[in-house]
Amino acid sequence: QVQLVESGGGVVQPGGSLRLSCVASGFTSQSYVMGWFRQRPGKEREGVFCSNNREGFTWYQDSVKDRFNISRDSAKNMVVLQMNSLKPEDTAVYYCAAGDGTHAYTRRVVFNKCPRADFSAWGQGTQVTVSS
Repeated sequence: QVQLVESGGGVVQPGGSLRLSCVASGFTSQSYVMGWFRQRPGKEREGVFCSNNREGFTWYQDSVKDRFNISRDSAKNMVVLQMNSLKPEDTAVYYCAAGDGTHAYTRRVVFNKCPRADFSAWGQGTQVTVSS
């Protein structure tokens, strides 16, 4: 069973930066996909980015692609989401998510823009608040 441990988050002023980290364990396949979702107040959970491990194919939500970027450490099964130029509308609970399976599955998840239903493991969530 895949388990995810998140860290990071907090309160920051508009224009500031925060970093979220997620470490996964328990993958049963050599191929996996990891990503971050967020749930803003009164909204449905939405994908922020996801990436597969073997090729590094990555999808970002349009509203964050010029401000957020990721780094990966495949040896540690870790992804880090660096969030820059944060805006009040980025305020949300952020969730790490992961899934493993065939290589074709991981590519399909990224190419389909990280559908929530394709992720089988979820972190507990971490609050990010952007406020002056």
